[in-house]
Amino acid sequence: MNYASLVDRLSALDTCAVSDALDSLGVSGAVSGLARRSTAATIAGRVQTMKLAAGKPRGGSGSHLGTHSIVESSDIDVIVVEQRTGIEAAGWGGVLATAAHQKGIRGVIVEGPARDIDEYERIGLPVFSRSATPCTARGRIHQAAANVEIRVGDVDVAPGDLVIADGTGVVFVPAGNAEEVLAIAEKITAREQRMSADVLRGHPVTEVMGRNYETMLGTQD
Repeated sequence: MNYASLVDRLSALDTCAVSDALDSLGVSGAVSGLARRSTAATIAGRVQTMKLAAGKPRGGSGSHLGTHSIVESSDIDVIVVEQRTGIEAAGWGGVLATAAHQKGIRGVIVEGPARDIDEYERIGLPVFSRSATPCTARGRIHQAAANVEIRVGDVDVAPGDLVIADGTGVVFVPAGNAEEVLAIAEKITAREQRMSADVLRGHPVTEVMGRNYETMLGTQD
């Protein structure tokens, strides 16, 4: 699988077109309620996952959560964190954000709280999270696993899946469906661009939106 090419194509789309493409295939992937905490950027990339758990790791740990994920990620990756312990503790913070930005990682998505929000903005790293908190992870939560299947919203997410996140929300694309989903989303985007152009040329919106719009997902050609 040529991830670089897939990520380039995904970067040219938005979450709505990708969500519509998934809908046309009956595949779940859209997640609402994850707010963009920093920058105005859309992020798109390959998923690297991290799962957090309550308490301290057994036997202690010599490394902070997230550090190995940063080391193992590349400039086409988005780190996706599951922090669903119910404990008020950040699954991502400022020093990690600095390291991720320096590595060229495209962004971070946290199913749970994040902190150091203002720092993300200064650094220029896009971060999406379920909530924000000043509370540290230290002594409260730890990294249980990396590059395992996690759950974000109601969506199962695996390492190697694709993700796009913008001001509307977050959408995950299973790796096995990536080529088909992108092809459909590109057709949807092209058709909607033509529809907008028709409106700007003076065509009544009732006419433009009436041209099989409700069945568009089944007629992308």
